[in-house]
Amino acid sequence: MALDLVLSLAGIALAWLTLRDVFDTVVVPGGSRASLQVTRRVGSLLLIAYKLVRGRKRGISSTFAPLVLVSSFVIWMMCLALAFGLMAYGARREFSPPLRGFGSAVYEAGSALVTVGLSANTPQGLGRWIILAAGFCGLAVMTMAVTYLLEVQSSISRRDIGIIKLNTSAGEPPSALTLLERFAAIRNRDAIADILREARDWCATVRQSHSSHPSLIYFKSVSTGAGWPAALGAVLDLALIAEHLIDDDRLYGPAVLLREEGAGMARELALIVGLEPIETSAEEAQLSQLAARLATSGYALRAGPNLQAMAKQRADHMSCVNALAGHLGRPTAVLIRQS
Repeated sequence: MALDLVLSLAGIALAWLTLRDVFDTVVVPGGSRASLQVTRRVGSLLLIAYKLVRGRKRGISSTFAPLVLVSSFVIWMMCLALAFGLMAYGARREFSPPLRGFGSAVYEAGSALVTVGLSANTPQGLGRWIILAAGFCGLAVMTMAVTYLLEVQSSISRRDIGIIKLNTSAGEPPSALTLLERFAAIRNRDAIADILREARDWCATVRQSHSSHPSLIYFKSVSTGAGWPAALGAVLDLALIAEHLIDDDRLYGPAVLLREEGAGMARELALIVGLEPIETSAEEAQLSQLAARLATSGYALRAGPNLQAMAKQRADHMSCVNALAGHLGRPTAVLIRQS
């Protein structure tokens, strides 16, 4: 009897830890804070395996993030089957006929978890409540899995729409200078202010969704080319150019706000995945070349811009952007695309 009580308590503890991990990962923003942290541990192990197999230069496959999520839900269901199997085995005499072994108890609980209910053993007394709880938990986890996958797809769609729009005008990998030259060529320089505001909205949206559910950081879409770190670097470069070089007061305020929002996004997401910033240098000679090409495109430039301060700010925010791009095996933004 004492052993049965210990088994039942162990099953209750494992079920609680598993359900807490599912709830914290799927429902509570900011990632799992429970003891199991299944998604984080699976992601860490698979990340090492992917980089060993594919090589660091090729980066992470598009199947990596979906595999992490699917594996997490499989492990959660296995943990719940084991947990309720322990409870059922502790109460094996409450079944008719009594459960013959631990394997039969896990099968009994697993069939209830997946709502199949195929078993020759009829639960009675406490056994009924164990099987009922297993069925309820299994249904809840599967429902949350479907809901979470839909939320993931929605968040990725919102992120990728911004990247695709940027790549259309900024090239591949994206360059803020290419974007500005493109808009000057099509006589649409007045739209730059709107782009700065849209880019800030995009940064805020991606920052909120990816910090709330860190697995989104690893999702990539084939149609987005270089990916979201390069897009982030390009819009930060655009903000710096509008703030320091282009003499247009309509751009200054939106540019400052975009730079602050984008830099905060880069730092926060790098911190979430445990990355150290990569030391980056921005040469003033490149910025002088950039200013000359802007003038050639017809942009009015500020008198005596502080290129040293601009280079320092770019080095600061690109250190996190480059760390994220390297971690994901993706290219980063380019300041000047050579013809």
